[in-house]
Amino acid sequence: MELTPIQKDIIIALINLQRQKDRAIKGEEIAEVIQRNPGTVRNQMQLLKALGLVEGVPGPKGGYKPTGAAYDALRIQQLKNESVVPIYRNNVIVNGATAAEISFTTVRNPDACNGVIRVIGNIKDFVMDDKLQVGPTPVNRLIVRGEVTGRDDTNNSILFNITEMISLPKKHVKHYMKYPPLLVNLNASIQEATRLFIRNNVHGAPVEDKGKIVGIITYTDIAHAIAQGKPNVKVKDIMTKELITVDGDMQLYDVVKLFHKYNVGRLIVTINGVPKGTLSKTDVLNELAVY
Repeated sequence: MELTPIQKDIIIALINLQRQKDRAIKGEEIAEVIQRNPGTVRNQMQLLKALGLVEGVPGPKGGYKPTGAAYDALRIQQLKNESVVPIYRNNVIVNGATAAEISFTTVRNPDACNGVIRVIGNIKDFVMDDKLQVGPTPVNRLIVRGEVTGRDDTNNSILFNITEMISLPKKHVKHYMKYPPLLVNLNASIQEATRLFIRNNVHGAPVEDKGKIVGIITYTDIAHAIAQGKPNVKVKDIMTKELITVDGDMQLYDVVKLFHKYNVGRLIVTINGVPKGTLSKTDVLNELAVY
């Protein structure tokens, strides 16, 4: 179906507003978004209704809603349940917009990788050389960053040069944790803990007392103790007692954010609420290095 540019603008705005507000949308709201006269929008709505792309909703709270044919006309998949894939322009989120499709156009080029983002929402503020970020996507937590090289208003798409792509595996944390974890005894000396770290090539480990994990000890804790002139203290005197735990069914993407939030390098992984293993930043990096 061939639509005029203004008809496409109206349908895109209608779909976007209806997604945001989950109700019928008034012509004045659409006119404000596309910066057109409300009378022009009402006239076009009559044509779009005749084409079966828009349906009118009567009453004080009435307005317009897009039909399934409107989505088809714009080649946008209509989903019963959808997750928003955020879009950022120059590090500022574009409110009400979501990526509908991400396409890579030059994957065989050894020097460049270009892409196209089809957007549900307003893209008219994007200009050449804007910084663009799309994602994370809901399943694979893909984040794509780049610089805008053009805009296709006909298809409501942004063309860009890809500078960075990040994606974390879909599997849950329990698939990557160290089990059983290396444990340091509560009453061990820091020399004993250091020898254990060296022997196992790790930078920290949980502390156990009578079979229970009661803290975390790291090289940093030991270095601070030595710097303070306390070479004879025991692990229990310098360990971190506040355990930061994550559920084994969490996705790796969500757990990585916790490393940054708490500024730690190691987390305790629980299964059904019981500590069963550990996950470190090194474990995550080793996993990513496989790809």
